[in-house]
Amino acid sequence: MRLSGKEKVSFALGAVGKDMVYMLTASYILYYYEDLLGVKAFVMGVILMAARVFDAFNDPVMGVLVAKTRTRWGKFRPWLFWGTVLNSVFLFLLFAAPPALDGAGLVAYVSFIYIIWGITYTMMDIPFWSMIPAFTQGGKERESMSTLGRASAGIGSALITIITMKCVFMLGNGNEVEGFKWFSLVISVLFILFILFTCVSIREKSTVDIESPSVKEMFKSLIRNDQAMAVVITIVLINCSLYITTNLLIYFFKYDFGGENWYNTFGLYNSFGGGMQIAAMILLFPLLRKFLSTTKLFYLSLLSVIFGYIIFYGMTFFRMSSLGALLIPSFFIFAANGILLVLTTVFLANTVEYGELKNNRRDESVIFSMQTFVVKLASGVAALIVSICLSIFHLSGEADGVVTAAPAEAIAGLRITMTLVPIIGLAAAFIYFKNKYILTDEKIEEITAQIRHRREKEQKRKG
Repeated sequence: MRLSGKEKVSFALGAVGKDMVYMLTASYILYYYEDLLGVKAFVMGVILMAARVFDAFNDPVMGVLVAKTRTRWGKFRPWLFWGTVLNSVFLFLLFAAPPALDGAGLVAYVSFIYIIWGITYTMMDIPFWSMIPAFTQGGKERESMSTLGRASAGIGSALITIITMKCVFMLGNGNEVEGFKWFSLVISVLFILFILFTCVSIREKSTVDIESPSVKEMFKSLIRNDQAMAVVITIVLINCSLYITTNLLIYFFKYDFGGENWYNTFGLYNSFGGGMQIAAMILLFPLLRKFLSTTKLFYLSLLSVIFGYIIFYGMTFFRMSSLGALLIPSFFIFAANGILLVLTTVFLANTVEYGELKNNRRDESVIFSMQTFVVKLASGVAALIVSICLSIFHLSGEADGVVTAAPAEAIAGLRITMTLVPIIGLAAAFIYFKNKYILTDEKIEEITAQIRHRREKEQKRKG
């Protein structure tokens, strides 16, 4: 049965809300607590990284819980709805730190709230992506929904990139701390409304009667699914590289490029980048997909990102004062990243089919729990690297966001960290993926046909 327009729109809206929330924390949590509230950069880096280590144990367990769930509302929707409600509450608390707290009290507060935020995000993120194989058929339909979901998630991320600082300054009347509090409340309410529409509209159209794996069995299954592991490692390398730049961009514009009205320039730059990312997912990806296979398009996009970073790195040797010149490398980076966001989700969905054929079990929740974990792991590693950069080069405000002059060596360290380090990570991702990933379009069609044939034989045997 073909998916209805309402189902597609509801899934897309859920993806928009979900990634608006994630991008807000991934891009601004370090800045909020380090630059505005005065928590030491390295301390924040350790907190963010420790939360990701915790997720290494939490996320797989959540994947198993989702797989074991059986309710009148289906396997996924109860987790999706209640996870969203709880996550929205803790998102607001994360950006509404009590003014009376400082020092050790503030560190304890952010540590606790951030870890709980990560747990509740996992509660809704795993079932959200796991629904794709449950309400779509393999092949083109699944690729289409994966593309729609990832493109919509990218739109959510891009929207946060575009509007955050403008809204923060507006809602806080120039007070960034107050602005972040009220902006996070607005995003939390939108998140709940979008996911509620998803839960009401989406129905699981097919299920696979399998025994839910234990945690031990789950890890064995993942290790046996070499293609899932290949995609997971590639996602970590790509996202970590990009998140380093994302986290440092606000410092770059505040202390290097933008001057007193830095947030206006920052907003213009993000509007361009977010617009390019959205256009690439909605327009460029479908166009290029007509002529290129998914793997060839992936290689082309990854090389485009690397090329953009090489141009950016070359510009660091000169005085950067022209926003127009800065948009040249950003075009290659943002547009290609939009396509990569779609493709990595398609690749991960494909490994569900591969795992069913190879291991005779369909572990969509298990595999997609790894996507949740690795995306958060990448943000944690990136935050740790960024915090080390900020600590070494002493680049921050006066615990209240005040813009102060940065020394030349600090600016040089900032520029190198946000360009050269990502180039190394992206090059490693290209080499690794090319050597490990084998699920071409033709291979997926072949696997889908084999699974269908095996199911038909099993049904005849039981009948």
